[in-house]
Amino acid sequence: MPTDRDLALKSLRYRRNILRWIKQAGAGHTGGSLSCVDILNVLYNRILRVTPATAADPLRDRYIQSKGHSVEALFVVLADRGFFPESDLATLCGYNSPYVGHPTRHVAGVEQNTGALGHGLPIAVGTALAAKLDGAAFRAFTLLGDGELAEGSNWEGALAGAHYKLDNLTAIIDCNTLQITGRTKDVMNHEPLAEKWAAFGWAVRTVDGHDFAALTAAFEKPLEPGKPSCVIARTTKGKGVSFMADVGKWHHGVPNDDEFARANAELDAAVAALTGGAA
Repeated sequence: MPTDRDLALKSLRYRRNILRWIKQAGAGHTGGSLSCVDILNVLYNRILRVTPATAADPLRDRYIQSKGHSVEALFVVLADRGFFPESDLATLCGYNSPYVGHPTRHVAGVEQNTGALGHGLPIAVGTALAAKLDGAAFRAFTLLGDGELAEGSNWEGALAGAHYKLDNLTAIIDCNTLQITGRTKDVMNHEPLAEKWAAFGWAVRTVDGHDFAALTAAFEKPLEPGKPSCVIARTTKGKGVSFMADVGKWHHGVPNDDEFARANAELDAAVAALTGGAA
């Protein structure tokens, strides 16, 4: 299993690649991709039982990215894991490219088309229920944005997940407190969030969404037998780049040349700090 330091270096590389491909494409959801990439890093490098070789195995674990607009994070992680060549991302948002602004099943490793918010959790509930009915051991994970929780279909899915005792299901909330129109608490307040999920019958844990050890401990097994798991990951939108961090305008935004150079310089410095000077 990769160490926390290994994952930290991967996340820095992932962040550089997110910025690279968004810059080249001229479009992308920068802030949310930077906030959730540590979660994806842990899932794909420590938790999920799925590889390019087992992508069609009925017993593979399933990951569904409900917050599909942050697809750039998913793409760079899937490329790193070998689901497709990283060079494919040069076509991101290009004509006839499968690498569009939301996940589609035309891309290797993507389980479900997502993007219309509020769909990922109900799909994951159905996936986990199918595993229970078949007596299969695979698990289902889905990642939601905190702003996405205003969609009522999430709460219908939450009721169903608890009703069917889907302890093979984990919902992860990328709780970065910002959405396209402002602070989530001002647009549609959902706090106290942990208490709400617990009231719906879920086992709940709140973690630092950039802490690899805490994320691993929250994901490695169901939080409680007989209950679906909700992991509330407290994150920072734009994490890793100082002038993007917790700034709403980077929900969707392309860095200009100066911003791109500054961001990469910060990420290079972080790599050097971890490696003793080797970028």
